[in-house]
Amino acid sequence: MSLFLTEVERLARARSDLKMGAPVVIRSDTGLALVLAIEVLRPERLAAAGALGRPDLALTRRRAETLAARAYDGDIARVVPPADAPLPWFYAVADPAADLAHPLKGPFSTRREGPADLHRAALRLCKVAELLPAALVVPVEDVPVPDLSVLEASLLSPRELDLSEVSAARVPTTHADIGRLRVFRTGDGAEEHYLYEIGQPDRSGPVTARLHSACFTGDVLGSLKCDCGPQLHAALDTMAAEGAGILLYLNQEGRGIGLANKMRAYALQDQGFDTVDANHRLGFEDDERDFRLGAEMLKAVGVSAVRLMTNNPAKLARLSEQGVTVAGRVPLHVGERPENAAYLATKARRSGHLR
Repeated sequence: MSLFLTEVERLARARSDLKMGAPVVIRSDTGLALVLAIEVLRPERLAAAGALGRPDLALTRRRAETLAARAYDGDIARVVPPADAPLPWFYAVADPAADLAHPLKGPFSTRREGPADLHRAALRLCKVAELLPAALVVPVEDVPVPDLSVLEASLLSPRELDLSEVSAARVPTTHADIGRLRVFRTGDGAEEHYLYEIGQPDRSGPVTARLHSACFTGDVLGSLKCDCGPQLHAALDTMAAEGAGILLYLNQEGRGIGLANKMRAYALQDQGFDTVDANHRLGFEDDERDFRLGAEMLKAVGVSAVRLMTNNPAKLARLSEQGVTVAGRVPLHVGERPENAAYLATKARRSGHLR
């Protein structure tokens, strides 16, 4: 029946439910599991989940390394909570905010037998929802409540993008009198992404382009902790001076971890951790962004080759892998200040950014 939810619609619903603190059931060939995100877990939900069976606390390998917990499954760890562990215990293990104040949380017991695919899918769903990657996972025989979201674990594996332009209009700016903003939407109901076209770029040759990830603190507030705002405006000024260019503005805040987690990372940086270590302590990789989006947007507007304004070699590689010819790189060295010098040095030293 056409009114039944599609698999992608179920994914969107599960993502929303998890973010609100509601339980989700994930299913695979190995069984079923009830999943709750630790960040929004409430005492009554913890008690109800515990009544169904003995839960695991799923953590990424990055967070497990911080806690000196063994990740027998490679990329994740299945931590066995102490019997009747209270909710504050789960919060403390999942959130690194108090790691320095309370550094000794173990020793931890972690599982090494049995499948881990449901735990892995649970952590992926947490990341998609821009929550801390930490989940309560309880194996169940069937769906305990009829109206719970039930999701196939395979939907959380990388898949082809479903991206389409939904609207466009002329938007003159202080950078350019002739500008057109196009809004793109993904089929899974996630964030929209934007393409701003200055002038009328010649599609027959390389187009000057900037692949820019949203940075509320830098782009809007003018934060001195990064160089994002100056890079954005310098790119737009360059395109305007050339008479044409394309800005791809991807809503992947904080290298894809979301603004809330980015602020957690900032708080860790204030404790002395660099930007990479801060992300790792939270349970994330160095960079969680999906640059395929930029490539698909370019192809959607008929652009097959670019001169990319960036210092990040990963952007060059990802666009090339997706069939967009990178005819050249335009360095973008602006906005360095005493407040962000260490941050920029870390990006160069640990993430390979070109200086």
